[in-house]
Amino acid sequence: MYSDAKKKKTLLVVLCVLAALILAAAVFVIANGSDRDLSEESAAAIRSAIQRGALQCYVVEGCYPPNLKYLEENYGIQVNTGDFYVTYDAFASNLPPTVIVTPKK
Repeated sequence: MYSDAKKKKTLLVVLCVLAALILAAAVFVIANGSDRDLSEESAAAIRSAIQRGALQCYVVEGCYPPNLKYLEENYGIQVNTGDFYVTYDAFASNLPPTVIVTPKK
C-alpha cells in the first residue's frame, strides 16, 4: 500500500511538470505571434501616414512630394527608420507615390 501511494505521487509530479512545460511553450508561441502582428500593424500605420501626408501635399501644392525627405521636412511625417525599411517611389508629380514599409527583423 505504501508503494502505490509513492507511485501515484511520482506520477502526479511528472504530470504537473509536463503540464507546466506545455503551458510555457504555449505562452512562448503566443507571445512571438503577437510581436509579429504588432510590427505588421505598425508598418501598415506608417504606410498609411505617409500616403495621407502625400495626399495632403497634393491637395495643398497641386503635386505629390518628390521624396520622403520632403514630407518629413514640410509635413511633419516621422518615420522610424531604425525598425522599418521604407521605399518611397514617386513616378510623376501627378500620380500618387508607391509606398512600401517593411519591418526589419
